[in-house]
Amino acid sequence: MRKYFLFSVGILWVAIGSAQPGTQAKKIVADKIAAVVGDRIIMYSDIKNTIADYTRQGAEIPENAECMILDQAILSKVLMQQAEKDSLPVTDDEVEADLDLRVREFVRMYGTEKAVEELAGKSIYQIKEDARESVKEKKLAEAMQRKIVDNIKITPAETKAFFDRIPKDSLPFYESELEVGQIVVYPQASRDLEKYVIDELNHYKQLAESKSSTFEQLAKLYTQDPGSKERGGQYEINRKDKSWDPSFVAAAFRLKDGEISSVVKTKFGYHIIQMVERNGDEAIIRHILRVPPITDEETNASVSKLDSVRSKIIAGTLNFNQAALKYSEDEQAKFAGPFFTGRDGSTYVTIDELDKDVVAMLGKLKVGEISMPTPFAEEQRNKKGVRIIYLKSRSEPHRMNLRDDYNKISQLALQEKKAKAMDKWLTSKLPTYYIMVADDFDASCPNVQKYVSKKAF
Repeated sequence: MRKYFLFSVGILWVAIGSAQPGTQAKKIVADKIAAVVGDRIIMYSDIKNTIADYTRQGAEIPENAECMILDQAILSKVLMQQAEKDSLPVTDDEVEADLDLRVREFVRMYGTEKAVEELAGKSIYQIKEDARESVKEKKLAEAMQRKIVDNIKITPAETKAFFDRIPKDSLPFYESELEVGQIVVYPQASRDLEKYVIDELNHYKQLAESKSSTFEQLAKLYTQDPGSKERGGQYEINRKDKSWDPSFVAAAFRLKDGEISSVVKTKFGYHIIQMVERNGDEAIIRHILRVPPITDEETNASVSKLDSVRSKIIAGTLNFNQAALKYSEDEQAKFAGPFFTGRDGSTYVTIDELDKDVVAMLGKLKVGEISMPTPFAEEQRNKKGVRIIYLKSRSEPHRMNLRDDYNKISQLALQEKKAKAMDKWLTSKLPTYYIMVADDFDASCPNVQKYVSKKAF
């Protein structure tokens, strides 16, 4: 069964990764054309940079990676050009938002915009401009692919027919899978401890404003944010980036360069923020985070609260989903539901996809049972919580079958149906496009020969 994945050059990685330190002193081998599709070309460097991008992300690179990438690159160019012919809408705002997101990912990876610019040997503006056309092409190709396959559905009869075609000795073996939900409550610190932390932060603010110490030095000593401690509390933020706490962003962008905020409360704790430099919706800031300590008294109050919730679920007053919606303070539960999700995005997980504390709690539960309230710590957020765990289901290790794995089989059948629709679409459209492939790929990549409409160069 063939799967279609739209070709995506490591779009910003092309600009960044191709300018590694030291490359200026070396003579770079001249680039070559790998293929031509209509009036668009695919360069060898496109393929090499995509492989480099996958390697950077820790992906396993197959032996025929160049062939696979060229295959998908040609498909993407055909889809993109058809999208232009069909006038499918991709706005400049959508492209700009995509570019901003990619830049922020690299800034998070390397710490600052300056570090990214030094690595690339060009400004953020230049990096985005170099990538703009590629991003637009990719979004057009995605829009065309959606037009072809998004309305395709699968019926139960088609799912069964797909399963029946799989040779019985080729049916995959599945390890035990579980459906596990949680309801989380975060204990609130006492007012006295909150006041103590606020007073601490106001003291640090006075020290920085009086020049007794720099904000950077104070952050390195006192912040409880492990992600920025070594950088003296520094981050680069964007006003439109929804991943930041809105209270934090609002407070930061009210500041002038060099100014330090009053104490700001967010879901992570209490902060003071210094504006280092602002440029429109982009800013470099420093912050000091302090988290009020949680005592046994607050933890026990949360345990009692969840014990009451647990009793209501067991008594049938509320079902687990209703209770999670009403009481859980876990942000993910409000958007994705209270159940842990696996690598495939489903609510079925294997033991290795859960953290060790959850696994330990599950060892004491039978299917349908709910754990006693148990304290835990979120190390990344430096936060303490209390949770109850619900074991909804646990499958036995088994060979694929319709009863236990209908949803998985249905998804596989749907993928096959969409792939066939893409094949049919390609068969009808390829004769209308001028396509050439370099001789280098003739023998090594038989999978791309279906595209060729002219003698290779």
